[in-house]
Amino acid sequence: MNSADFQILLPEILLAGYAMAALMVAVYTGKDRLAPMLMWATSGLFVALALYIGASGEGARAAFGGLVSDDPFARFAKVTVLLSAAAVLAMSQDYMGRRGILRFEYPILVTLSVVGMMVMVSAADLITLYMGLELQSLSLYVLAAMRRDSGKSAEAGLKYFVLGSLSSGLLLYGASLVYGYAGTTQFAGILSTLQDGVPLGLLFGLVFMLSGLAFKVSAAPFHMWTPDVYEGSPTPVTAFFATAPKVAAIALIARLVQDAFGGIPGQWGQVLAGLSVASMFLGAVAGIGQRDFKRLMAYSSIAHMGYAMIGLAVGTAYGVQAALIYMVIYVTMNIGTFAFILSMERDGRPVADINGLNQFAKKEPLKALAMLVLLFSLAGVPPMVGFFGKFYVLKAAVDAGMVWLAVAGAVASVIGAFYYLRIVYYMYFGAEQDPIDSRMAPVQWAMLVGVAAIMVVGIVNLFGVEPAAAVAAEALVR
Repeated sequence: MNSADFQILLPEILLAGYAMAALMVAVYTGKDRLAPMLMWATSGLFVALALYIGASGEGARAAFGGLVSDDPFARFAKVTVLLSAAAVLAMSQDYMGRRGILRFEYPILVTLSVVGMMVMVSAADLITLYMGLELQSLSLYVLAAMRRDSGKSAEAGLKYFVLGSLSSGLLLYGASLVYGYAGTTQFAGILSTLQDGVPLGLLFGLVFMLSGLAFKVSAAPFHMWTPDVYEGSPTPVTAFFATAPKVAAIALIARLVQDAFGGIPGQWGQVLAGLSVASMFLGAVAGIGQRDFKRLMAYSSIAHMGYAMIGLAVGTAYGVQAALIYMVIYVTMNIGTFAFILSMERDGRPVADINGLNQFAKKEPLKALAMLVLLFSLAGVPPMVGFFGKFYVLKAAVDAGMVWLAVAGAVASVIGAFYYLRIVYYMYFGAEQDPIDSRMAPVQWAMLVGVAAIMVVGIVNLFGVEPAAAVAAEALVR
């Protein structure tokens, strides 16, 4: 252990120190009176660290005896996580303040969960992987139940905790099997043992670990917590669940299968392909009957994670690149969509029923147009950026000879487009009724319109995401 090790983990150390210092200051001074300042300070710190990580570091470096890896892949994922978390915090403040639920614990818990995510994407050892994953998960369990006067929020937190504990058990059991057969917890050591053959117990361990991680990414059939937790959690918390943790979980799966099991892509590729198909079709079909916007976004998330896992399942550098591009586009679309959902209210009370959007375009034409662009992008309608996200992952499957997986993705995309286009129909052609109000803070307005503009003009070069994702993928898949 030396100064170089701490230099590599400097962003994580700064965030952890900031969270503990903010907690002590808030507890011994104004508590919730400091919450607005903490929200902006935390969001600004996330952006500053994202710029620092993006501008520093070249090549791949190991720290703490190979427990942590700092490479372009980790840096790409960290920047995405930090910027998405910053955006969610910035657009949440007005909503939480008006509802009386702006607590000083919220930005602190978000910070601790982000620290866990950053450790996850840099993990080069099973122990580091588990530490990062649990730090993220424990913070998210508390966030889900943060609205103490709401039965639904308490139920969401309890369900998330119980099912999350089950997934952690699956992950730990799989990790113990891998350690027992490989004799090491480091990814590089596990990879080297595969050269002498693949013990059946090691494969069982891999399957258990992927099952535990599938829960974290909301992949079917481990999706059962997602709709209830999305619906019951405060809407800003739901927006956070739908963005940064998904990026971290997908990056962790990519890190695990490539760094620890890269020598047997045929085995784990089948598992990921199965999870992908199940997620795409369950998310597409089950979302059709949803009337609650947040539950609909839960099934949308399940389906989108299925598309992202297509890129991981093919096991190639281009597949990982496609998955990274897809996740950046997905997170951006969700930030804009949840900026709109946060503004939905009637008589000062939040509304999540999509029927309330009937004839919304007559009252708020610009907001309706921005939402139309976002919904088209979520559905994968060309020429929106969301279409190109799906194009990347489907092309990766075709190039790898998995045409059947690409066809399944295309069919599921057509089915899932129904519930996105139905909302557009309601906004422009729905039955006359008392429309919802759409009170937006300037930050929410900027997020909605800005993201909608990105969905249109981002097709020029995806704002430099493609080359950065290519470098990250090549660093991972060697």
